[in-house]
Amino acid sequence: MDKPDADTAKVEQRINPVPQNSEMEKTAENPICECICVHHELIDKYSDQLITLDRANNLSELFKTLGDPTRIRIMDALAKSEFCVCDLTELLGLSQSATSHQLRVLRNHALVKYRREGKMVYYSVHDPHVLELYRQGLNHNDER
Repeated sequence: MDKPDADTAKVEQRINPVPQNSEMEKTAENPICECICVHHELIDKYSDQLITLDRANNLSELFKTLGDPTRIRIMDALAKSEFCVCDLTELLGLSQSATSHQLRVLRNHALVKYRREGKMVYYSVHDPHVLELYRQGLNHNDER
């Protein structure tokens, strides 16, 4: 990650017009700049690389979908094995209706897929990217 060099970078500065709470100034609880600076070199370098609003919205929806404890538990089960709806219902202690609803949400966001075998419907994680996303999130949470 690039860090701006305040001594050599061409910067625009002005005193922050917003008065600071004296208790909050220069503390870890208030980690903001004491002046407003614009490092144009960084802006120019990364302005074309910034995620588009559409992609940011789509990614936000993905994380919102994963932001439900029941769906996380379903993803956890499916990270271990393929399950039919009945087995997931029993494993998670949910009604079949609630399980089916959550699976539909996950399926609509391409996080899980299903296959039909006779009268049975089996669910699994959609692809390795989804499984890796889940595992990375779990590892991040466990390390905090």
